Amino acid sequence: MKRNRCSTPLGTKDLVLEESVTRRDMEAKLSGLFLRRGFSEVMTPGFEFLDVFMGENPAVPVESMYKMTDTKGRLMVMRPDSTLPIARLAATRFQNATRPLRLYYAQDVYHMNVGLTGRADQEFQAGVELIGAEGLRADLEIVRLAATALREVVGDGFRLEIGHVGFFEALMEELDADASVEEEIRDLIEGKNYAALSELLDSLTPCPAVAALRRLPHLFGDRRVLEKAKALCRSERGTQSLRYLDSVLSALAALGLEDRVLLDLGMLHSNEYYTGLIFRGYVEGSGEIALSGGRYDALLQQFGTAEAAVGFAISVDALMRVLKKRGAMTACAVRPHCLVHAEEGFEVKALNLVREYTEQETPCEFSVFATAEEARAYAREKAISVLYVVGETVQKYDVIEE
Repeated sequence: MKRNRCSTPLGTKDLVLEESVTRRDMEAKLSGLFLRRGFSEVMTPGFEFLDVFMGENPAVPVESMYKMTDTKGRLMVMRPDSTLPIARLAATRFQNATRPLRLYYAQDVYHMNVGLTGRADQEFQAGVELIGAEGLRADLEIVRLAATALREVVGDGFRLEIGHVGFFEALMEELDADASVEEEIRDLIEGKNYAALSELLDSLTPCPAVAALRRLPHLFGDRRVLEKAKALCRSERGTQSLRYLDSVLSALAALGLEDRVLLDLGMLHSNEYYTGLIFRGYVEGSGEIALSGGRYDALLQQFGTAEAAVGFAISVDALMRVLKKRGAMTACAVRPHCLVHAEEGFEVKALNLVREYTEQETPCEFSVFATAEEARAYAREKAISVLYVVGETVQKYDVIEE
């Protein structure tokens, strides 16, 4: 029973020294940006009723959730996603609030990654939700904010990939296949398992939709992709999706993001609540998804209210791994400038001296050692430059020069 006492569960890790400082620094930068853009912070519970995440088509696979029961036997889960709890919040406590709602969060999510060695089960995310706003203006604001957020943390070494679920769904409407086959096709494209996708499509009756789905993973690149996609498109819904993406690309180019944005019509988020524009962010030096978002106009219907919404989530942990690889982690806390040691009976006087220095914003540490010699050795080892020994008088020693 005690063999796991000195280890952390799979998919989790301790954050120490510059890791914890970098996490807090990134959180502060992103929170500051979101606040300046008019978003207000919300914090949802670390565990919720399973019902929150169980719509007609669950956005988060049930098997990936950490489950428990409360004292009444009701099934609970550790928060696997932040968008759904915030949708619940918008439909309840913010039901009568002025729209649009601008909400942001910075909190952990939890999900099992069975068989995926190295993937985190606990992930810290920061993101925004713009609820009660539809159309191009809202989408552009969120995509531009996503780009700004990445630049705030990692500089210019990032790219955004955008797509539209309407194009894929238009192809699926043309396909003569049942729901299970459609779901398998979605999973294979999302997982980039193109060999298995080709094998599955070979088993279907040849038609223009099957031919288009074969091409879908290759529809990646600059706006010339739109012309290739138009040649594969037979429905008005698919055409409208491509036309909308063209408008988004034109606006993002005017915003100075043309060289940061690529099209990916084979991008399909694993969360099935997206209804329109979708996008992801990547950072140079990493193949991980650093940011994910899109429009989810049907999601709030699960909570009794029909509202348009768009948002994104940043994997702060993924960005931290990038900074670590670059050697750009935030330095640890400032080393104390001085160490204050109290002779016996003068502890209060010494603590008052520590207070004076810290009120002057001078980093200062109180000695817990029994003797001044032990305090001096400690200061030397920790490269603390000054030692004060407090008795009837206060003696100052320049440790570094000794």
